[in-house]
This record gives sequence, C-alpha cells and structure tokens, in this order.
Amino acid sequence: MSRLFTRRGVTTGLIAGAGGLLSGCDALGRNETFRKILYSGDDANRTLQRLVSDRNALAREYAAPEMSPRFRTNGTRNPNTDAYNALAANDFADWRLNIGGLVERPLNIGIDRLRSLPARTQITRHDCVEGWSAIGKWTGPRLSMLLDAARLKPEARYIVFHCADRYRGGTVPYYESIDLIDAFHPQTILAWAMNDAPLSVGHGAPVRLRVERQLGYKHAKYVMGIEAVASLAGIGGGKGGLWEDIAGYDWYAGI
Repeated sequence: MSRLFTRRGVTTGLIAGAGGLLSGCDALGRNETFRKILYSGDDANRTLQRLVSDRNALAREYAAPEMSPRFRTNGTRNPNTDAYNALAANDFADWRLNIGGLVERPLNIGIDRLRSLPARTQITRHDCVEGWSAIGKWTGPRLSMLLDAARLKPEARYIVFHCADRYRGGTVPYYESIDLIDAFHPQTILAWAMNDAPLSVGHGAPVRLRVERQLGYKHAKYVMGIEAVASLAGIGGGKGGLWEDIAGYDWYAGI
C-alpha cells in the first residue's frame, strides 16, 4: 500500500475536514440539520477504515524470551467503586459476565466457568496510544466461542463491552466496541491471565479484552457485560467507545 494512502491518513483527513467545517462556521455547526448530515458519515467512515487494511491478518506473536520485563498498566489502574471492591475482596468469585443484546441465548458466566473453557495463549505486543509498547503473554477463551454459544441474531453488527471502571467523577461508565470481523478474529480473546498468572487489578481483573491488531485503548479492561447491537447510536456518546466520545479517538485503531 502506498505511504500516501493509509488508514490513519484517510481517517485523519476526514476528521480534520469535519473539524474545519465546524470551527470555520459556528452557526452552521450549531444547525441540527447540518449536524445530522455530518455525523451520518460515521458508518461510512467506519466502513472506509475497514476497507483500507487487511482485517484478517494475524498480529505478530513472540517467543517467551522476548517478553518485556515490565508491562505498564494502561487506562484505569483500579475502578475503586464499592461494587468492584466487593468483587475483588472475594477474589471475583461472585463476578458474572453477562452476554446479551441481539442474541438468541443470553449467557451468564462466572470466572471459574470462564477459566475452564478451552483457552488460547498468545504472546503479543501492546501498543499504547501514549507512545509506549510492551510484550506480554495473554490467556483466555476466544471471544468467538462465547458469541457462537450465545447465537448472534442476523441483525447484530457490533459487540459492545461494558466495564466496571468509571470516568468524570464516577458518572461515565467505560465502554468499547468492535465489529464482527474483529470479534471473530482468532486472536481476539477474553484474557483472564497475563504472564501465566491471573490478571492483576491494574491490568483489568478479572477479565479484559485482547483485540491484538488495535491500539491499547480498544482492549477493554474490567469487562462486566458484552452486548451485541445493530448500531452504536445511543450507546454512550454514540462514537463506539468512551475515548472516541470524549477525546475524538479513532473508532478503528488498527496497527
């Protein structure tokens, strides 16, 4: 692919163009009809992001000697809510993962059951949007296994992850989303172990998403629920994730 035509370059151009329109004409930016037209391009933008990259390619996997001696935490280090602290105090024995939305068979799975499922172990590099990287080992069942068990309905297009951590003074719940291509990618797992030990609180205990071909903010931590949806509109700010909503991050953060 030409260096002049990359996913991030195209996306940045689209965002910059939209921002220029709004900043250059405040009255137009406040016009509801114009805003509907502008943001109706979100689905087209997501489609374009998916078209300009090989979505089925595997992320590189590393050998054990290549693992980083230190792996920083990304995002929240501890949700520190009453509900989460109670779960952690009991070693997450009372934690349940709810899988619902557009599924034929909603699931409710405890941590012991999740750990008993066939698991994939992969040593991959985590690339943070803040500019650092680290290589670690992750273990957990493929997300596709759970979605197959829940039986997605035909109209499902996205998978949303609802998490225990909160932002903006505890008022805004963290969430993230991916499409079905990433959801069924063989390296997309619900990791319950890191470097051969159960996840620590800092790294997202008891379960975090690993979606290895995207930047770290897409790897939702402290996962409490998974929801299959037809549209991202009406969830959070409608952009597909907390950082997408409040900081303008790309919804598809492919690397």
